[in-house]
Amino acid sequence: MDTVELSAPDGPLPALLARPAGAGPWPGVVVVHDVLGLGTDLEGHVAMLADHGYLAIAPDLFSRGRARCMRAVMRALWFTGGKSDAEEVPVRDILAARGRLVADPACTGRTGVIGFCMGGGFALLTAPRGFDAAAPFYPGLYGDYRGLLDGICPVVASYARLDPSLVGAPAKLERTLTEFGVAHDIKTYPGVTHGFANTFPGDRLLRVTGLGHNADAAADAWRRIFAFFETHLADREHTPPR
Repeated sequence: MDTVELSAPDGPLPALLARPAGAGPWPGVVVVHDVLGLGTDLEGHVAMLADHGYLAIAPDLFSRGRARCMRAVMRALWFTGGKSDAEEVPVRDILAARGRLVADPACTGRTGVIGFCMGGGFALLTAPRGFDAAAPFYPGLYGDYRGLLDGICPVVASYARLDPSLVGAPAKLERTLTEFGVAHDIKTYPGVTHGFANTFPGDRLLRVTGLGHNADAAADAWRRIFAFFETHLADREHTPPR
């Protein structure tokens, strides 16, 4: 795994880039971090995607100053739709990461986007902007789904039944995608809470309460994602057998 510098409209930013072993080209995946930023948890997801044959990149949306960037990022998510230039900065950063993948000769040109929590919201928000598949984990998205998601690519989404912050969100997303006639796989996991696919600081304490990371739910969510990506990202002409 390497750290690379992305050229983005609002200035350069670092990103993690992982390449699969062997010869490409491979489909590309942009991985969008949660509110905690880049860390070992996200590094593990990027590495896992590369192990499964995807050219994976994770931009650091907080690299231009964590406090300032976090405010801009959260404004962009809460007041979606690009109501100001500042609110579009994280969207442009994510699209710059996609552009880096597409420009790489080792990429087939087909791309997906994955995100967690805040990043899941951005995975949905950017899904209509050139991606071929999106895989958000417990995504928060605010506003009119029909207006925000018009032109969206196929979506495989994972939610937690015990997540008090996203009550009704899975049904709202499924209803919108069904109305659009877009392929989708939406699943809500019982007995787990927000962040079940991530490992956070203090996670051991959370697990004592029955919350936090849940290995079974996370494994099933990733199984669904890889099956979905195999359908919607695979380039049958170029992708080597695994």
